[in-house]
This record gives sequence, C-alpha cells and structure tokens, in this order.
Amino acid sequence: MDKEMGRCLNCNRSENEVPLVSLRAAGNPAWICPQCMPILIHHPERMAGKLKGADRLSPGAHD
Repeated sequence: MDKEMGRCLNCNRSENEVPLVSLRAAGNPAWICPQCMPILIHHPERMAGKLKGADRLSPGAHD
C-alpha cells in the first residue's frame, strides 16, 4: 500500500516539492511548508476552512 503524500494545508505543494513540517490541530494531523508557516502565525484567519479552529486563533504578538 502506498503512503499518502503530505501536502501543505495552505498552498497544497507536496513533500516532493518543498520541506513540510507536521502539526496536529483538533486531533487531526496536518502539514505546512516553511513559506506558509508565517501565514499561520501572523494571519491565522487566512487558514479558516483549511485548518480546523484557525478562525479562533489570535495572530502572533509583535514587540
């Protein structure tokens, strides 16, 4: 059986195209690429519909 290929939850690029970082949200596994990670941190509302609970996340604070 083939292993399902990981894809970035935001840009949908595969693990063959870019490195991916694994994460879990609401008990579900997900992957995100380094280019999309700042969006998750600073603009989590843009992940609504792609990552369960993203609409309830607050953006990262800046000093």
